[in-house]
Parts: sequence; structure tokens; C-alpha cells
Amino acid sequence: MIDEKNALVSTDWLLQHLEAPDVRVVDASWHLPWAKRNGKTEYEEAHIPGAVFFDQEEICDTDSPLPHMLPSPEKMSSRMRGLGLGDGMRIVVYDNSDIRSAARVWFMLKAFGHRDVAVLDGGFQKWRAEGKPIEDIPPVPGPRHFTARFNATLVRELDQMMKNIDSKREQVVDARSAARFNAESEEPRPGMKSGHIPGSLNLPYEKLFNEDGTYRTSEEMAKAFKDAGVDLQKPIVTTCGSGGTAAVLCLALSMIGNHQYALYDGSWSEWGSHPDTPVHPA
Repeated sequence: MIDEKNALVSTDWLLQHLEAPDVRVVDASWHLPWAKRNGKTEYEEAHIPGAVFFDQEEICDTDSPLPHMLPSPEKMSSRMRGLGLGDGMRIVVYDNSDIRSAARVWFMLKAFGHRDVAVLDGGFQKWRAEGKPIEDIPPVPGPRHFTARFNATLVRELDQMMKNIDSKREQVVDARSAARFNAESEEPRPGMKSGHIPGSLNLPYEKLFNEDGTYRTSEEMAKAFKDAGVDLQKPIVTTCGSGGTAAVLCLALSMIGNHQYALYDGSWSEWGSHPDTPVHPA
């Protein structure tokens, strides 16, 4: 079992365990629409040997008007089974994305009850830079049983976030850039309000990484949260543009030993487009 405080594995560790029968590797690359990159196409061109591709645009609630919301337990179970990801497996997730999209799939697996999951530190960029093996042949995984047990305590919805403005029971930490948080730049998605949830704090996710794309030390990440005004002894809800980089904050919190976290799945895609939500600055 991977210790949640050490929910990262190194490129060297993965290379040594690539053939282990209980280890499965997942490419979770996803890019923002304006990046004009396609994670699946890039996966087909080059990926870590044996890795399957987790399509975040399809393994989601495709009936929701909001982007890549969590799927139903039934859909999650079906898709994981089809990818050969099952109970009792150690799943290592990586990405080749500037927004560190592996964290979102790490969070999804956690939310559906799979505890033995870790993220490849430095991602595919580091793996490739080190000259480690790659391939362009997709594996043909055998189906495995995946038990999806949805943990609602890890997810927040709009009504809960609205009530929290008054109750202040949970701290809200926004992973978006300071410019978006402070309404100094327009939202990239058309028709959205600018600003942030009243009372929320801002910790841009990039502050949790070293220049080479690896996560900073636990001490450095804890300091980044504290510098943003976060009390690490109290419950935290993370948010961002559409629930992706908010998961980076959740992963960081788990690594520094704070397990009182949850993620607002709708994030600003929902809050910023809803007619009744207050924003700051008004």
C-alpha cells in the first residue's frame, strides 16, 4: 500500500517496477482547450510502456453542462474494468500536461474508493528527459473488477459551497492564478463572472512545483499553504477553473498529512456562470 503522505513515486521507482504484476500505469494527460493539444493523440505517439490512456473528456458525467464532472460509480467501474484497472492493483498515474492533470485522476480514483494510487513525480516530461523507455503501441489489457465506492466526503456541491459562505466551516482555497482570482484578467471561458468565492484564499497550483516539474518538499508545500493564509489544522475545500488543478492542492495536502480536504467539483465553471452566486470583488 502506498502511504498517502508519500503519494508520489519517482521515475526510477517506476522503471524498477514496470513489470510488476500488481502495478498498472495510467496516462492521464489532459490539456485546456486553448492549449490546442490533444492528450490522446500524444499518448498514441509516445507513452510509458504498458500505460493505458484515461480519457478525462469521456470518463466523466457527459450529460452535465459543466466540463468533466465526476461520473457515476457505475460508469467509473465500467471504464476502469475496460482499462484493466482493478481492485488490489497499485495504480501509478502520470501526465504530459502543464496543468498536472494526473492529480485529477488520482483524486477520482480516491473518490471512488481506490486507495493504492500514486502520481509519477515529474511526469512524462521527466521520464522522457531521462531517456527512459517509451513506446507507441497501446496495450490490450484484460478486464479486471473495479469496485467503485463513492466517498461523498471528498466532494462538495454548489449548495454546500453557498452555505459555507455564512458558516465558514471550511476554508476554501482557489488554485487559479492571482490575476483570475482578483478579477484582474478575464475568464478564458466566455460568459463567466470574474473574481472568486467570497472568503476564499488563493494558492496558484504552480507554487507547489519545482522548476523541473517535480513537487516541492512537504515542508515547502506546507509553507506555501500557510503563506496563502491557510490554517492546516482546519478543513479545506479546494477549487479552480473546472476541478482539475484543485486536485493538485488535494494531492499536496495529502502529502503534508492533512486529510481534512475536499474538492468543489463544479469549481469556477459552475460558480462563475450561475446567476445567484456572489463573487468578490463584486
